[in-house]
Amino acid sequence: MKIAILSRNPRLYSTRRLRQAAINRGHKVRVLDTLNFSIHVEERNPDLFYRAKPLEQFDAVIPRIGASITFFGTAVVRQFEQMGVFSLSASQAISVSRDKLRSLQILSRHDIGMPPSAFVRSKSDVLPAIEEVGGAPVIIKLLEGTQGVGVILADTIKVAEAIIETLQSAKQNVLIQKFVAESKGRDVRAFVVGGHVVGAMRRTAQGQEFRSNVHRGGKTESIELSPEYERTAVRAAQIMGLRVAGVDMLEGDDGPQVMEVNSSPGLEGIEKATKFDIADMIIQHLEEQASFPELDLRQRLTLNKGYGVVEVPVSKGSELVGQTLAQAQLRERDVQVLSITRRDLVIPNPGGTREILVGDTLLCYGKLIALQALIPPAKTRRRKKKKKKAATGR
Repeated sequence: MKIAILSRNPRLYSTRRLRQAAINRGHKVRVLDTLNFSIHVEERNPDLFYRAKPLEQFDAVIPRIGASITFFGTAVVRQFEQMGVFSLSASQAISVSRDKLRSLQILSRHDIGMPPSAFVRSKSDVLPAIEEVGGAPVIIKLLEGTQGVGVILADTIKVAEAIIETLQSAKQNVLIQKFVAESKGRDVRAFVVGGHVVGAMRRTAQGQEFRSNVHRGGKTESIELSPEYERTAVRAAQIMGLRVAGVDMLEGDDGPQVMEVNSSPGLEGIEKATKFDIADMIIQHLEEQASFPELDLRQRLTLNKGYGVVEVPVSKGSELVGQTLAQAQLRERDVQVLSITRRDLVIPNPGGTREILVGDTLLCYGKLIALQALIPPAKTRRRKKKKKKAATGR
């Protein structure tokens, strides 16, 4: 197989390890500087040029897109996809994961623990937002920051207001996030490949530093994740649409709190901490998946007017509860159940004898009119009551 690794620096640890792992498994590899591509768009003929010459044919591409070139880098990956070349990380998934606010918004509709966060533009909304996430101390993050850059701990509301006002005056987008005190200076990174956690480490900040990033001097140690943390990491990567991801979590009193899902996680820290050959695992997964070209359902399903893919939640009182798929006669209604999600279990291509239970979510393809009849009425949204802080006497 012929593999292209998109990286601005072939000497970086992660790039070198991926290249060597691919060569060791018998593949031909080229490391290509992402910024040296030019994108050519014309009818029925999407194409890429590299250093002003037509690009040779590749079977797969491994994007290592730096945060500073996300826009152009994802455009290059997208062009590979349109040319039918398999990408280990989909362009859409890279774009979503790079936007801290957008990724948190997407995760928030699922049962995924995360620190309460707020995004505001008006100065008058800053104080209510800080109080809404739990009050000071509070974490202030630049949406475009990486590797711990642009992450600030504000001890008091006054300091937080001053920092936010200064950053906003400099046209920076700022995220306000609850400070998880019990996890101060520590976090967990789970490395997910192909829907499985293949390694995990705890990162601990040194000295007075509260950021645990390896680039900030944080120390690492290999750990065995509990089932709860493992499920959270895998689910977060799946929701983001990432086959390979570094999921960063805080160890909160209420369980794992997802901070970020990284689409280009570095290999140096995780490999040195765990002693696992993560690069080889990534190439193995690439081999398994490369024969299946990337499929954008939105581009395909719009061809069939009146049909679509819909998630059908099964609530108490639904006509489906207690019936098998055969008894529910969904096929007769022109509805095909692609999978059933039952808590942390995903049942692909379920058979007709599979019983439908309360709490299941059916992923269905079929006639939209028939699917609409299966969707339960929308519930009235209720705001969660905030826990009152104990008096400190200060």
